Amino acid sequence: MAKKRKYSRGAGKEVEREMRRYKRGNAKSGKGGKGGKVKSRKQAIAIGMSKARKKGKKVPRKRR
Repeated sequence: MAKKRKYSRGAGKEVEREMRRYKRGNAKSGKGGKGGKVKSRKQAIAIGMSKARKKGKKVPRKRR
């Protein structure tokens, strides 16, 4: 039996895109990118996952 995916491929691509923006220095945080520059890798990954979640991709819920 195949292993069940925790994150969809589309979600992975979304995170990949955000990481690329971060590496180039174009990643912005906050609503509409008004929060300033993204400072860490973790922050960039979190933003990518959040965007994927908003698009309805398969991503686990946020831990609180």
